[in-house]
Amino acid sequence: MPTTRLQKWLLQGLVDDSGSHQGPHARPGEKTHTWWRVMCLTGLDYFSTLGYQPAIAALAAGLLSPLATIVLVTLTLFGALPVYRRVARDSFRGSGSIAMLERLLPWWAGKLFVLVLLGFAATDFIITITLSAADATAHAIENPYAPHFFEGNNVIITLLLVALLGAVFLKGFKEAIGIAVILVGVYLFLNLIVVIVTTFQVVNHPVVVTDWWSALTAQHSNPLMAVGIALLVFPKLALGLSGFETGVAVMPQITGKPGDTDDNPEGRIRGAHRLLTSAAIIMSVFLISSSFLTTVLIPQAEFEAGGSANGRALAYLAHEYLGNGFGTLYDISTICILWFAGASAMAGLLNLVPRYLPRYGMAPQWARAVRPLVLVFTAIAFLITLVFQASVDAQGGAYATGVLVLITSASVAVTLSARHKQQKKRMIGFAIITVVFVYTTVVNVIERPDGIRIAALFILGILIVSLISRVRRSFQLRATSVTLDETALDFVRKNAAEGHVLLVAHEPDVDTDAEYREKIQDERRYSHIPKRLHTIFLEVHASDSSDFEEDLVVRGVLKHGYPVLQVTSGNVPNTIATVLLEVRDVTGVIPSIYFEWTEGNPVSNMFRYLITGVGEVAPVTREVLREAERNVKARPIVHVS
Repeated sequence: MPTTRLQKWLLQGLVDDSGSHQGPHARPGEKTHTWWRVMCLTGLDYFSTLGYQPAIAALAAGLLSPLATIVLVTLTLFGALPVYRRVARDSFRGSGSIAMLERLLPWWAGKLFVLVLLGFAATDFIITITLSAADATAHAIENPYAPHFFEGNNVIITLLLVALLGAVFLKGFKEAIGIAVILVGVYLFLNLIVVIVTTFQVVNHPVVVTDWWSALTAQHSNPLMAVGIALLVFPKLALGLSGFETGVAVMPQITGKPGDTDDNPEGRIRGAHRLLTSAAIIMSVFLISSSFLTTVLIPQAEFEAGGSANGRALAYLAHEYLGNGFGTLYDISTICILWFAGASAMAGLLNLVPRYLPRYGMAPQWARAVRPLVLVFTAIAFLITLVFQASVDAQGGAYATGVLVLITSASVAVTLSARHKQQKKRMIGFAIITVVFVYTTVVNVIERPDGIRIAALFILGILIVSLISRVRRSFQLRATSVTLDETALDFVRKNAAEGHVLLVAHEPDVDTDAEYREKIQDERRYSHIPKRLHTIFLEVHASDSSDFEEDLVVRGVLKHGYPVLQVTSGNVPNTIATVLLEVRDVTGVIPSIYFEWTEGNPVSNMFRYLITGVGEVAPVTREVLREAERNVKARPIVHVS
């Protein structure tokens, strides 16, 4: 328990049981909103990429930028959108595609796969914070009214923006959607003005299109080769695909219909579909128009590092064709939404980590609290900013890698889901989309390996922390709830009425009368249990040992005339300890339990316990009880013979 004022402040909101705290956007009883308002929250990440996407596209694809963008938009509307509409239907509680894969992959394979995906998700969200802050800095520095001391201080300004973001979350992140609606509405309106004005500029000066076309055909005389090159370079534009995973993560905030149920929230699913479709269409229109306009109106040299359009192509057009006054207004709007896009990413992290790692036993209990996580994520963002020197171009590859891996995993998840439900046509369609995204991801990783390197560091860090945490938490009670059915309560209360509750640990094997008779005879002989005292067998039936937190249901059954308490769990000693404490609490009598020593090497048995949940059951049960109950006189008694 926190003892100092600082600890209490840091751990404010910490909840011990799993699943009740899922970050700042998924608390029970939270107010819900219409789908278009929630779209603005996801749009902080998605729509804000207009601040740097056109410039990155021009730098990556050159004169082919419009063609490559059309390929990207096609993949968005006919690839990512159908995939995430399916994710919204199959994973409507806000767990996204990661939860779908977790359900499809059992035992430790599923947990390890989720940890790897969390590494890529962390890459996506952390780089969103640092890249957006870096681009906000670029817009501030390039503004003609910016103070002179801004020049050359990109890193310092970016670090200040990241620190300010962390400070907001340390204080408390409220009314995010209300702010998001204003920021997104203003930003899209200003972008629409820029697009309309520059479109008229192109119409009135068609020579810019002619010049672009002449230069394009001179470089790529064969149209088929041009299309082929556009297909090859479009993976570099993958930043324009961000926001879909966030879109399904915020589903619980969408207001459903009166007839919605927990198992079938049809209204909420329909709202999520509208959110995803509307966002994709709006973004596709802006991506195509902005890519074309920036390519034909801005000299290619300006997109290079140090150029006036580097990382801020639409802002360049706003200043060039609508004046510095409007351009400054556009810069302020862009800086705000880019900075707040980092807030959206931080909220995504705070939703994601408490949802998985503590439940796996792979993070300390304080990982359920918001403020310690904010400090950790802010420190990582500082490190990334310093490593990349607040460069938008340098971070593009890492960002795209995180985005593409998440979308690829979602494609795999919906393909497997369609296969499981025997939907052959949909399975084939999703499989084709998966192949396209796999190709896109591989090409991006090969051409820009920084992303996979950063993701590998995140994955390695998560695995190391998870392993250490799992080992350190091995002797904790893991049950989030314990329920004894009526028969089980009857068994323990009858024994308690005699002044004792004696339990015999029994490993389920051959279900015969002889097995139970010989077991109780051995225990009475070697543990000196008087024949006049009644005993109860306690059996733990094995389940997924990779699970950490569980809801335990203890069933009472009569087997061959013997009372037996049965419970299903992936971990034997921790479950036995939990049941003993529950029996003590419901009867008021301190129970005793009798074990046989486990055969085999103690070291190998300990490894068996960590991986399979069995092994040295007796000593581990005693250690779990010692950790859980410090008062020796109130602690259940363990006997071993």
